[in-house]
Amino acid sequence: MISSFANIVWIIFQLLIGYNLVFPFLLFIIYLFKSKEKINVDSSIVEADYAIIVTAYEQTHTLPPVIDSLLKLKYSNYLIYIVADKCDVSNLKFDDDRVIVLRPEETLGSNTRSHFYAIHRFKRNHERLTIIDSDNLVETDYLSKLNPYFDAGFEAVQGERKAKNLDTTVACVDAARDVYYHYFDGKILFAVGSSATLAGSGMAFTVELYRKCLEHLDITGAGFDKVLQKEILSRKYRIAFTKEAIVYDEKTSRSDQLVKQRSRWINTWFRYFTFGFQLIAKGVINFNWNQFLFGSILLRPPLFIFLILSFVLMLANIFIDPFVVFIWLIAFLIFTAGFFIALLNSETDKRIYQSLGGIPTFIFYQVLSLLKVRKANKHSVATQHFYDKKLDEVKE
Repeated sequence: MISSFANIVWIIFQLLIGYNLVFPFLLFIIYLFKSKEKINVDSSIVEADYAIIVTAYEQTHTLPPVIDSLLKLKYSNYLIYIVADKCDVSNLKFDDDRVIVLRPEETLGSNTRSHFYAIHRFKRNHERLTIIDSDNLVETDYLSKLNPYFDAGFEAVQGERKAKNLDTTVACVDAARDVYYHYFDGKILFAVGSSATLAGSGMAFTVELYRKCLEHLDITGAGFDKVLQKEILSRKYRIAFTKEAIVYDEKTSRSDQLVKQRSRWINTWFRYFTFGFQLIAKGVINFNWNQFLFGSILLRPPLFIFLILSFVLMLANIFIDPFVVFIWLIAFLIFTAGFFIALLNSETDKRIYQSLGGIPTFIFYQVLSLLKVRKANKHSVATQHFYDKKLDEVKE
């Protein structure tokens, strides 16, 4: 009896880990056969009023190119709010009335506190807001490409984040990971009727929805986007995805930078993965495909964790059941196929392909991050930026 029970537990555990390898590919198959949602990309006639919130913590040296990029937007109805938390703002001088520099009197130490510090000081009643990191650049049509999705009735939209720098192997592999997630957790997930996952920046919301979801909460540490997407989905909204609204994001280029950043990110998964159970339950009760599928995605461990666990389980079966090793190999092949489907369908830079041999090293650094996960919130609330090469100009 005990042996039979242990065998069932063993099989269930392998299924819970292994399905993560094949699930994205299954979503891709559904995507191929599902009728596509029609969004009229030329539907915007009147320019909606946007607040662009740029948050900075301790560092301001990356802000000038960010603001310069935002001021080049081919759009007239917006204001930029810089929340310079714990920053020296003496050198932040902008000769444009559209830029408002806010310096909190006390350290906020939180993304959402910074966002609401700006919201409570809006110069006018903005209809929509978009969140941009202090290291981002945007395409000149960024706001214009968001508008059709709001006009179609969505109240939350995630744009596509592309790598701003590919100067090291670490940065390139990090960018490859982003391509994978944007394709499956963004484009495909939205296309099959669920919601795109939020990426922390390059995302936009109606001001009403953002306040409704987060104003009653005080979120500290990393992961405000995890809480936000759970609040949005709990209210039965969908988060749209568009690859046309492009934000260029600075990738981690140094190993020590990567370890600290990922330890915070891994910490957020452990803190918030239970949201997945809540949304699955809501999906079942409400017969809501959006909630159910998105909840399943939230339960998925970080990529490197389920890859390592899958490999360990495959090796263990060499001594337990060699036939299951064959099944694991098939699952890994399906995952690899899915990974390259994402790269090949995302106009991936050739340097990213050339860096794929660095994946084992990248995974090793993330294992180091896992070992430091308990102290993750003691690290700075913002990633330090060391990339100091001349940035490529964003194409107009």
